[in-house]
Parts: sequence; structure tokens; C-alpha cells
Amino acid sequence: MTNTQFAKIVDQYQKLVYTVCFQLVRDHQLAEDLTQETFLAAFTHMDSCPPEKYKPWLARIAANKATDYLRSAWNRHVDTPGDEGMPETPLPGSAAPMGPEELFETENEATAIREMVEQLKEPYLLVSQMYFLQDRTVEEIAATLHRPRKTVHTQLMRARKLLQQKIKERSAVP
Repeated sequence: MTNTQFAKIVDQYQKLVYTVCFQLVRDHQLAEDLTQETFLAAFTHMDSCPPEKYKPWLARIAANKATDYLRSAWNRHVDTPGDEGMPETPLPGSAAPMGPEELFETENEATAIREMVEQLKEPYLLVSQMYFLQDRTVEEIAATLHRPRKTVHTQLMRARKLLQQKIKERSAVP
């Protein structure tokens, strides 16, 4: 496939791919980045897909890229909208390296958050430890604790709210 042919495919399906990504991540900039990643992945394997299947194939790649991003440990630990007070960690190579003071502050915040997780009561304690500290998936947690996946998901959502409240209280104290 030539670059011109691929450019036509990008023009034809760019809005579709962007929409799929945005529907999942709800962030315009991130959806644009995931759109680029989708077309990059598609370009490397374009010859393995018949032309009549491009639309569903690209939509599936876009959905997978967005889902992978949402499931990534990095996303779960980085400051997201509504997580006021969570430590902000820059993307690798996106900012100047942190100095000793910033590293010390980040390590102190991470330790404080780890302690907050450890102070949670059941049924949130084990679920939170496994998810936030051990980077285990909801499916792994559900299987290990013999709980329904939906129950684990609900417990994580409630634990996150409790942690956000603790972080807000901590940051309000001078």
C-alpha cells in the first residue's frame, strides 16, 4: 500500500476513529493521540486486512487502544480530572527531570497515599491493596477473593472516593 492510498484511508475514517476513542476516554487531546496510535498500528498491518473490512477493523483497533489506555496502571495512578490532591507524575520525557526536592515530595505523597490505602477497612482494604498497590486487574482480584467482578468494581469505586476524601482532608491541613 502506498502512502497516498493510506492517506485516503486516514481521511475517510479519521472521524470514526476519533469518535470511538473519544467515546471511551472523554478527553479530546487523548482521543487525538489514540487516533494517531490507531492509524500507526493499522499502517503496519494494513496488508492483512481486506479493503471492505477497513471500517470495522479500524474501529476495533481504536476501541482496543482506548481500552488499553484506560486499563493501564499508568492511567490509574496519574492525576485525572476530579482527583484533586492526587500526586501528579509527568509522562516520561514530557518535562524536565525532577530535582531532589520534587522527588522527595513525590515520594512523601506516594508513601502517604500508600498509608491511606492501608488504613481502609474491609471490604475495601484487600481490594484496594491489590488494585492500587499491586496493579492487579479487577478480574484477578475477583478470582483471588472469590467475589463477583461487579462487586469488586463497586468496592474499588467506593474505596477511590474514600481515598479522594482523605487526600482532600490531608491537603487542607497546613
